[in-house]
Amino acid sequence: MKKVTAAGQSVEEAVNLALAQLNSTRDRVEIEIEDEGKKGFFGLFGARKAIVHVTLPADPIEESLKFLKNVSEKMGVNTEIDVRRQGKNVTFHLSGEKIALLIGKRGQTLNSLQYLTQLVANRYSKQFLNVIVDAEDYRNRRNDTLIQLAERMANKAIKTGKSVSLEPMPSFERKVIHNALLHYPKIKTNSNGTEPYRHLVITPIR
Repeated sequence: MKKVTAAGQSVEEAVNLALAQLNSTRDRVEIEIEDEGKKGFFGLFGARKAIVHVTLPADPIEESLKFLKNVSEKMGVNTEIDVRRQGKNVTFHLSGEKIALLIGKRGQTLNSLQYLTQLVANRYSKQFLNVIVDAEDYRNRRNDTLIQLAERMANKAIKTGKSVSLEPMPSFERKVIHNALLHYPKIKTNSNGTEPYRHLVITPIR
């Protein structure tokens, strides 16, 4: 967060001077008017300049980038990060050498990074941001694996007539499996347990 105080012949002039110092635009800042100023007699006698305090809040995307860069460096991974934002959805695409270190076993490290990055982003954002952290297109590959797993376990549940419990996974991965099995009329899915051990159970319908 950056804050500057500026004075001008008018509030408008003072604000513009402050924006120039911050290299920002009016829609990104918070403006506090200390003194609206006074023109004075003939524009000279008794004149008083307008004084404003202009604050530029920390940018949630920039803070998230700093966090990801810092964690990557501490793990010995030199990353390139591409950011894409659509409304309240923000995706950070990580690439570079040793990227597998940031993914971890079954994406556990990547999931932790995503969770922490979302906390950082929403600490500085006025509206809730849904954050996705991806690395070398891992999310799409993982989704394909989850869909195959879902279909295999659903067929097992139908064949044996017994419920099948899957390994604990984050809510967005459970949702992938749930959606993949919506067209299976003979089974139902529900989540059991508490985080971080919450898991999906596939139950045959008799």
